[in-house]
Amino acid sequence: MNEVLTRGGAVLGDPVNCKNLLEDEQVILVFPEGARGGGKVYQKRYQLQQFGRGFMRLALSTRTPIVPVGIVGGEESIVSIYNARRLARVLGLPYAPISPWLPVLGPLAYLPMPVKFHIRFGTPLHFEGPADDEDAAIDRKVDVVKEAIRGQLEVQLAARKGLFR
Repeated sequence: MNEVLTRGGAVLGDPVNCKNLLEDEQVILVFPEGARGGGKVYQKRYQLQQFGRGFMRLALSTRTPIVPVGIVGGEESIVSIYNARRLARVLGLPYAPISPWLPVLGPLAYLPMPVKFHIRFGTPLHFEGPADDEDAAIDRKVDVVKEAIRGQLEVQLAARKGLFR
């Protein structure tokens, strides 16, 4: 699978690779919630989790604007009602979602539902300051991005007519 991703242009998302891409005027996509965002249970869908600081430090060091992106639909595509943390640790995974349809459908319970995804790109946000600033200063900037994404999600969720259309 790694070879397929590499041939498709994917690279390891470490700070050095990301900085090189940005300096080469390439675009990178960052999920600042990390595994916390992907491992949410259904009851917490669209409730943004804690964001990391790395994306902001990278943007500051490269003077790159951040385009907040809100995605609606993904959190219903594979429903999880429980995160089996112990099982995840044993398997070396960030999370182990348990589907409500697992007993009935077996492994097919993890196939994505045919939901419609809505993607909204916000206005680019520009930040200034040192990349090695104190965590509190970086957190204030991260909160601006988080609120921009939260606003996009709220607008899209209010406008959505249903999961499948």
